[in-house]
Amino acid sequence: MMAGFGKTLLALAAAAGLLGVAAAQTASAPQTLAEARAGQTANLGTKARQRDKPETPPVSWMKLVGYPGPLGTMAGYLAGVPETEGRRPAIIWISGGNTAIGDFWTPQPRANDQSASAFREAGMVVFYPAVRGLNGNPGQIESYFGELDDLVAATRWLKAQPFVDPERVYLGGHSSGGTLALLASEYASEWAGVVAFGPVTDPQLYGNGLWGVQPVGAKDKAGQRLRAPIHWLASITAPTLVLEGRDGNAVDIAEFSKANANPQARFHVVEGCSHFSILRPGSELVAAAMKDESFADLLKRDGFELACE
Repeated sequence: MMAGFGKTLLALAAAAGLLGVAAAQTASAPQTLAEARAGQTANLGTKARQRDKPETPPVSWMKLVGYPGPLGTMAGYLAGVPETEGRRPAIIWISGGNTAIGDFWTPQPRANDQSASAFREAGMVVFYPAVRGLNGNPGQIESYFGELDDLVAATRWLKAQPFVDPERVYLGGHSSGGTLALLASEYASEWAGVVAFGPVTDPQLYGNGLWGVQPVGAKDKAGQRLRAPIHWLASITAPTLVLEGRDGNAVDIAEFSKANANPQARFHVVEGCSHFSILRPGSELVAAAMKDESFADLLKRDGFELACE
């Protein structure tokens, strides 16, 4: 009886030990951004919204369209729709500044081309979605919170278009839009790859400069953390390339590199380029890789040399 009881205790102890190991492994597993956001709300400190609707593009190759977002129909510009049958790679593009959509059709100088025209000229479909609270869209500006859900919705709509290859839909952005693109890459896995030009570690660094107000409460430290991509690099699952010129947010890129241990994300500062001049040559490089499905190979490079003006 005692021997059998002893064996039972050993078995229970072993089981408890295994459970303890499993619990420890679970406890040590990093929480993803999506998990951290579950059940949370934007908790806005200030409400802000753009009421003016976007202008209809005066060119035939770009259209004002609507896509189904979580809050209702949202506006966006669609460019590069092919006239022939077949499916093309596509990119969702988020501009800098207040991230609203605007004049992406007027030719821009090579030294500061924020239009993402390099992707369209490479034969890709380009979609510029306006997110909540901007360009007359429903909702309020949530400062890097609900906007991520809008980008996911915009991407799923784009993937459903008959001229788009759903396996080759990418995400990109510049400056504040690059910060949003990087955060989106940490939040969802909708994209074949993500390129972010010149993001910052925490959008609180922008202060009130984006919309004239800072929607996130100054005392809402938990909400600020959910919006700061420096904290969620381990959540990235799609190949994500971050590029910035030396004369730009190079300090932030260095902080990202120091904090990053995820092989799916790479951060590079390019010598001889600025926060703006890197856009055109960098986009040309990235667009070519997206077209021939070698974008992930860019993450294997130790550095980049670009002809920036």
